Amino acid sequence: MANEVPNRAEPSMASLVSGIVTDIQDLVKQQLQLTRKEIEADFRRAREAASLLAFGLGILYLGAIALCLTLALLIYWLGLPAGGDPGRLPLWASFGLVGLAFTVLGAGLAYAGKKRLDTVHPLEQTTQGLEENLEWKTHAKRT
Repeated sequence: MANEVPNRAEPSMASLVSGIVTDIQDLVKQQLQLTRKEIEADFRRAREAASLLAFGLGILYLGAIALCLTLALLIYWLGLPAGGDPGRLPLWASFGLVGLAFTVLGAGLAYAGKKRLDTVHPLEQTTQGLEENLEWKTHAKRT
């Protein structure tokens, strides 16, 4: 007859529960793998940003030292009698130019490192994934 539905075997309650448990286990495993990968990526980005920041601060420190030496040499130069420094460019100006270059370079690198460090948001994707899973689970209970 045309109305007859073929006899399909209904899955047992045990097989349904077993499938659900397997799916939950797979979901937890995937969530843990995602968390691990995200932690590794965040750690790598944070390490790169911190090294750039440290390098910039080191150069900035050298620039500050050179600028301090410049100030001391400027005070010395101002105290010289007229015609006492035969150099074309006073020594304090040479130190000042080098100190300024180091300060600008160091400040730029430190700023870039700080900006890159600000982009590191640990476990952002993992937290978002967990929230979606919980939302799905609570939504499924309501329907």
